Amino acid sequence: MRRPRRNHSPAFKAKVALAALTSDATTAALASRFDVHAHQIMQWKQQLVAQASAVFSSAGVREDSTLAVDVKALHAKIGQQALEIDFLAGALGQPRGSSGRR
Repeated sequence: MRRPRRNHSPAFKAKVALAALTSDATTAALASRFDVHAHQIMQWKQQLVAQASAVFSSAGVREDSTLAVDVKALHAKIGQQALEIDFLAGALGQPRGSSGRR
């Protein structure tokens, strides 16, 4: 029987990749210690090495700040659209509700 698919957090991936870089243990030993496949550890290690320069670049900081989302503005937009849908559903003679459907 197969194990269900697991999603690992970025912190766990970083922990495993750093252990693969710094420890003298084999990949098989790390795989049994962290309960992940050895190939997955090698992929995370390669990603860490490839993207390590982004940690020290100032452009990486700017990219993160542009991705910041104003949650209050998005919630306001969702509320506005819900009101518009309800209004239009009433104007068309359909039963009122959050989407006009039952």
